[in-house]
Amino acid sequence: MLNALTLLVSCQFVGEILARGIGLPIPGPVVGLLILLVGLMVRGRPGGALTSTATGLLSNLGLLFVPAGVGVVTQLDVLGRNWLPVAVSILVSTFLGLMVAGWVMQRFAGPDET
Repeated sequence: MLNALTLLVSCQFVGEILARGIGLPIPGPVVGLLILLVGLMVRGRPGGALTSTATGLLSNLGLLFVPAGVGVVTQLDVLGRNWLPVAVSILVSTFLGLMVAGWVMQRFAGPDET
């Protein structure tokens, strides 16, 4: 488990260095995930330790949202003053996300068999 966790954190660290060093507009952890994806595509299926570590992290993913929730609660006055831009951005980004997900699904699903 320690080796798998080290691999995950190392990919995130390298992604952060690349994102900041090159000046990418993409967050470092996203670049790290892409590095991990490429590594897994080259190497093949992940080992048991990486799978169990990832499963353990995903099963406790809800705990990672606690700091974000606390941040929202502490800034309710700011959200109250800016409710319209926040609401519009949530609606537009949700709609765009659904559209992109649908388009990607259609591209990868292949032709219809009717």
